[in-house]
Amino acid sequence: MKETDIYQGPEPYALADWRRRLNDLYAQIRATSDPQKGWDMWRAERSNLYRTHPMSPVPKPRRTTLKQIAMFDYNPALRFYVSLDRVTANALTFQLDADGDMRARPIARTQGLKAALKAELTVYWIEGYGGGLFIPFKDLTSGAQTYGGGRYLVDAIKGADLGLTDTGALILDFNFAYTPSCAWAPDFVCPLSPPENTLPTAIEAGEKTP
Repeated sequence: MKETDIYQGPEPYALADWRRRLNDLYAQIRATSDPQKGWDMWRAERSNLYRTHPMSPVPKPRRTTLKQIAMFDYNPALRFYVSLDRVTANALTFQLDADGDMRARPIARTQGLKAALKAELTVYWIEGYGGGLFIPFKDLTSGAQTYGGGRYLVDAIKGADLGLTDTGALILDFNFAYTPSCAWAPDFVCPLSPPENTLPTAIEAGEKTP
């Protein structure tokens, strides 16, 4: 996408355009057979959007100097194909100030991360109209190399989802872990990763602290 292709219309339509572009980006990544090529595409397009789009969470004075979102190098060892064990638990409430509350219910625990990362992650279902999966996490880089409130692996609201394998395994690639908007600017309020989704190892993949 060229910078001249960025939508510059009224804000509600600009937000719709932002979400459409992110959804389209992940669709292209899912259709790419080479994970690293998909990641290269993701890094370039996200950097372009954050630098040029009117809905970018990056404050306007910083956009002119943002050449590329800071990220760790791609690490193929941090791409996983996991199964899910169903769990039953009460929903969590994330307070989002003016945006109200977001409720997310634990529906599963991953199976396939512990051998490499020393723990599994809880998968949440966002309650409300439409719903969708949500997987935030923290690790030993949080608060140092990466944002202290955690990062996101899957977020249906933003279209961030690498999909399933042909055998039904969930694709979790920590190279695509991204920073919530609230890390870029105080105008945003984001659901932060709960304690149960803290990994006791350093995940040196994905986006770094803005």
